[in-house]
Parts: sequence; C-alpha cells; structure tokens
Amino acid sequence: MRSGFYARLQPVEILHRLRQTDSPKAENRERAQTEKWTVRHRKSLKNQGLQPPIWDNAYKILRSLKIGGQTVHKQKRKDVVMKRKLVTVDAETLLSTPMSKTMFTVDGLIPQGVNVLSGVAKIGKSWLMLWLGLQVSQGLPVWGIPTMHCDVLYLCLEDTLKRIKDRLFDLTDDSTGNFHLAVTCGLIGNGLEEEIINFLEDFPKTKLVIIDTLQKVRDSKGSAGKAGMYGNDYDDISSIKRIADEHDISIILVHHLRKLKDGDDPFNEVSGSTGITGAADTNYVLKRKRSSRDATLLACGRDVEYQELTLRFQDLKWELVERKDTEEIRKAEIPQFLFRVVEFMKTRIEWVGTATELIADMAESETTPNVVTKYLGQFYYEMLEPAGIEYRTKRTGQSRLIKFIRRDGGDANDGNITV
Repeated sequence: MRSGFYARLQPVEILHRLRQTDSPKAENRERAQTEKWTVRHRKSLKNQGLQPPIWDNAYKILRSLKIGGQTVHKQKRKDVVMKRKLVTVDAETLLSTPMSKTMFTVDGLIPQGVNVLSGVAKIGKSWLMLWLGLQVSQGLPVWGIPTMHCDVLYLCLEDTLKRIKDRLFDLTDDSTGNFHLAVTCGLIGNGLEEEIINFLEDFPKTKLVIIDTLQKVRDSKGSAGKAGMYGNDYDDISSIKRIADEHDISIILVHHLRKLKDGDDPFNEVSGSTGITGAADTNYVLKRKRSSRDATLLACGRDVEYQELTLRFQDLKWELVERKDTEEIRKAEIPQFLFRVVEFMKTRIEWVGTATELIADMAESETTPNVVTKYLGQFYYEMLEPAGIEYRTKRTGQSRLIKFIRRDGGDANDGNITV
C-alpha cells in the first residue's frame, strides 16, 4: 500500500514523478506495467490487427487504447471516440469463401478444438491417453482409424517420469522424438496458456495436446464468485479452447465422472457444472463395470456425430470390440418384432385385427400383445413407412383394431384409409 506523498497520486502520476526523480526505477515500473498489459490484452490487440508491442512503445498504446469499452486516442484529440463495431459477414460471402475442412487428429473421432474425456477414477484413462499419444506421434492408426502424423504433447500431471517410463516400456519397443511429456505445468490463468503457446512455437508440428487431468491445472483455491460455478467452469474451458482455435490443434482434457448416475444421459455425470461440457467442442464418456474388462466410450460433439465404441482393456491397451454410429445405434434399438411384421406383410395387401390376432397370425412367440401397439407407434417412421406399409389403429368397444395396408406405388387413396 502506498503511503506519504505517493499515496495521493494515481499510478500514471507516480510514474511521471519517478521519471523526474529516479529514471531507472521509472523505467522498470513502466516495463512491468507494459508487459502485464500486453499479456492480458494480446487477444484484443490481435483482433484489431495490431501486433503485441515491444515494451518501450507499448505504454504509448496503453495511454491511447482502452480495451473493453470506448477507445479514446489521447495523443490526437481527447474528444475523438472510436465506436466499437461487430465484425460481420453476409451469408452470400460466407458461402462463396473457400475454407479448410475441420482438422482431425483421429479421423471422425478427435477433431481440432477442446475435447473432454471423462471417466471414473482408475478406469484406465491414463493408459488410453498414453497409448493414443504414441499412436498419433508415430502416425499409426487408432482402432483401425487413420491418424494425423504429428508431434504430441502429453501433460501427465498425476504421474512421475519413472511411472511413465515403465508404462512406455509396457506399451512399445520403439521410441519417437515426436512424443513430448511433462509432469508439471502452470495453472489456467496462471502460466499454463503461455507455456503451451511457447511450446507450440518451439514445436510447430504439434497438433495434439493432452492434459491429464483438468483438475490439476485449475485453481483449487478459487471460489465461485460472481460468475458462479457454471461461469468459472465455462471460462476455464474457454481459455484452453482459445489456444486450440488460434493454433488449429486438438486439446484433450482428461476429467472425472461423479458418483451420481444419470440413466437418461451419461454426459450429465461429468463432474462439475454443464459449463464444462457446454464449452467443450467434443465430449467423451468412458464407462465400465469394475468387474468387466469391457467398457463403452460415448462420443458426441459439434464436429463429431454421436457414436458408441465398445472397448476391451487387454494387455494394458484398450482394443476396439465394436463401433456404432448414430444410424446403427438407432437401428439396434428397433425391436426384432417389427422386422418380422415387414416380412409378414410382404405376402399381403391388407391385414386387419387386434394385437392378439396379429401375434397368432404371425406365430409370434417372443412378443406379447400388450407391447404391439407401442412398438408400432414408436418405430413406425423408422421401420414400417420406409417398407411401404400404412398403419392405422382405432379402439372399438373393448378392443383396439390394427390395420396394415401395403402400398405398391399407388398412394392415391391413402388419405381415405379407415379402420
């Protein structure tokens, strides 16, 4: 805290006074102020087409440029105000502008941007990340999927170099200079971003960065504050996302699942608020029973369609058992009974009766009458309509009638179908 004469002065006035009384001290103070300011506003300067200035002329810009509000150039005229404007592009220009495709380090699975992999503790996430880093750094496929051959940075923050060395011996006999590892780093907002950016400058071929784990690079002493838990989670992920977007790289953040289960949406089990999954470009959830070697890897993101991969932990590696995309998953949910209904109607133009009568006519033994209308209503557009089968139902007295009509291209009278 300032005292005496300097307590009555503002920081700029203090600097001016120091220039008159102690030039070296003033120069050091100006350098410190400038470096702090340029680091904080590097992104804003870049967006305005300015390069981050060197320290000896940055203070002039600091006095003439105000970030986050109205910009006043004091060196020219105090009354000249530059209005902030949105940078927009019209749809026609956007459609006619060539743009590069989204980069994938693992085709169709791991895109550029921030990707969060969540799983319960000790499930084998670190083994998966170490093997993934080895495969990508050598340009080898991951579960038969092509990868981008590039440098990889793996921040294995819960391990020691000795443990990592032992695991590398277990996974491979070949070493590669493209795979870089570190067991310590700074925190988000306190050195991590600068460390990653400097590493990317030293190793420009790096396209994959793995941070294991996310909690290790967050400030555990921080509080929710005014932003709240969601705001803090979103800001932390967004800070890492800016690096990924500006340098066109993939960053994987390894995270944990909470103990509370969600039967409807496994992504709701990710520890923390929805700010983490909301800010991430892609989310992965790795789940398995403790007594089982098999696990399910769920993937969902902005550039990745929903998919499920069944994995098996064998010989310290996660091996692919089965991979399903959205269409295959949806098709697997369709009851086999409906496939048999389609076969049943191939030899008929029309059929009318109750669910019990349908079961009897089909000689169905695996389905009960009480679920027939439920299946027909739920999966009609996925199964019956593409097969050209019209379905209607109507309650009469104590029973509900079902009517099927097989269409052979002549749909003129379909609107008049009655049960």
